[in-house]
Amino acid sequence: MKPASFILLLSLLLPMSAFATSQVSDQIAPEAATGNQFQSLVIAKKHMVVTANPHASEAAFAILKQSGSAIDAMIAAQLVLGLVEPQSSGIGGGAFLLYYDQKSKQLLSFDGRETAPSKATSELFIDANQKPMGFFDAVVGGRSVGVPGVIDLMWQTHQQYGKLPWPKLFAPAIQLAQQGFQVSPRLAQLVAMDQARLKQHPSTRSYFFDAADQPITAGYILKNPSYAKSLKIIAEQGRNGFYQGILANQIVKAVQNHSTNPGLLSLTDLTQYQIKTRPNTCVQYQQDYQVCGMGLPSSGGLTVGQILALSERANIAQYTANSASAWRIIGDASRLAFADRAKYMADPDFVENNSEALLSPDYLEKRAQLIKQSKVALPQVNAGQPELLAKQAQNWGIQTSQSLPSTTHLVIHDQTGNIVSMTSSIENAFGARLMVGGFLLNNQLTDFSFQAEANGKPIANRVQANKRPRSSMSPTLVFKHNKPYLALGSPGGSRIINYVSQALIAHLTWGMPLQQAIELPHLVNQSGTFELEQGTSSKQLKTELIKLGYNTIEKDLNSGLHGFIITEQGIESGVDPRREGLALGE
Repeated sequence: MKPASFILLLSLLLPMSAFATSQVSDQIAPEAATGNQFQSLVIAKKHMVVTANPHASEAAFAILKQSGSAIDAMIAAQLVLGLVEPQSSGIGGGAFLLYYDQKSKQLLSFDGRETAPSKATSELFIDANQKPMGFFDAVVGGRSVGVPGVIDLMWQTHQQYGKLPWPKLFAPAIQLAQQGFQVSPRLAQLVAMDQARLKQHPSTRSYFFDAADQPITAGYILKNPSYAKSLKIIAEQGRNGFYQGILANQIVKAVQNHSTNPGLLSLTDLTQYQIKTRPNTCVQYQQDYQVCGMGLPSSGGLTVGQILALSERANIAQYTANSASAWRIIGDASRLAFADRAKYMADPDFVENNSEALLSPDYLEKRAQLIKQSKVALPQVNAGQPELLAKQAQNWGIQTSQSLPSTTHLVIHDQTGNIVSMTSSIENAFGARLMVGGFLLNNQLTDFSFQAEANGKPIANRVQANKRPRSSMSPTLVFKHNKPYLALGSPGGSRIINYVSQALIAHLTWGMPLQQAIELPHLVNQSGTFELEQGTSSKQLKTELIKLGYNTIEKDLNSGLHGFIITEQGIESGVDPRREGLALGE
């Protein structure tokens, strides 16, 4: 039973509705929300899967019931997500994967991020007038397409940790593509909202619109024989079926021959692509927990880690979730972390990795003092100067553009105890609006800074050949007393970092059950203005936040937090009601 005070707190904070979230500006949303759905708690003893779509959850769960591994189930889920949730992720995109191997007791981080073409330069998104291109001018077409990494990620991890035959994992998606699936309300609404851009290319126009040129509607049975054909090729030929041969040629042709915005992707870029293993990024939180995430080029693990560490050092535990003082700490911790992110974080194969410096206890304590010494909003926030900072990094310029991805997150626990926490993306909703073989291509290159310099200083996350753009994806695994305890992640652009860190604080510090922590209204502050989740009780804090010195704005903040915790009672699900997710367990 929950104490009465906790029930009262939840009644104040549970969201009433949630909608879209904007990333690059207040006007642009990565993927609009489509209403809330009730989520009931699922407790499993053997295995658990949580994905953003029921079809994907069912496919993954069926694989687990056949004694498939967590990696097997991940592959089946991702292939189905690319069909039923094409706006968010797919084989034309990339992913970051945390994998806990129960046998070796190791946490491994796999980087399946897209890469810039070998012919890309820092001028990629500079127009004829030597100005940065408009965001959607850069997105739509071939220019923004990076080398996809999802297939290689699935293939390489299956070689190491798969149990069932590779072709078997493709069967659910192939069957669903051939027979057709009911278009969900979310997909239908997003197609309707993006009609102008989706109609610009014949491939997306013919798929997402009917014979009368009207957008597909909820309940419509949508078939995708082209996707089924592509999956059959990859199922038979392995990774080479994607990175070589007919599919590779189709991808390159579509990118290079786009009528208005051609790109630079080549067959050589595809054949040379390889996923990478990265060092885990972990921080100690409180005495009991170790919070681990992806290393660079994902800024997620590092920035989430900073927010948690700064909040803890600023005594967040003395407050509750309905306290404006609590959100001052979280908000200013986020501002400090994002200031470091904008200056120092990029592909570590191209710039020096300063993760150790940015997470050093002395540096975090120094930054936390800024929050502790103030009782109101920090008037100004700048990137810090850790003592361990690499000399090169001291001269970086500050990137001002933000990411705007359309993304999905899934978590899986198999009966052996292996765990997957994976976030995948094609960047903006419907990616580059360019379809090949029944799947959409990404526009991940727009995650780079469009400008190469700021105030005469090079920007760490500028475009360079074969470089991986910085990401906000934050797949997370939390260990309690050195044992796996919590898996979590979310879509949502740069706000992924805020969504994940706030849910972790709500659960680990304030003791909220995971489901309630996920449902907690969002309050996001990255650069000074507090964004309050529209239609929720977060607005009750507005007056107090203004008194503390913040500007506020009510916005649609559409997360998709999916996760689970491992307790003595079993594996307990957490599913964000803001999307169409489903938890299945046994």
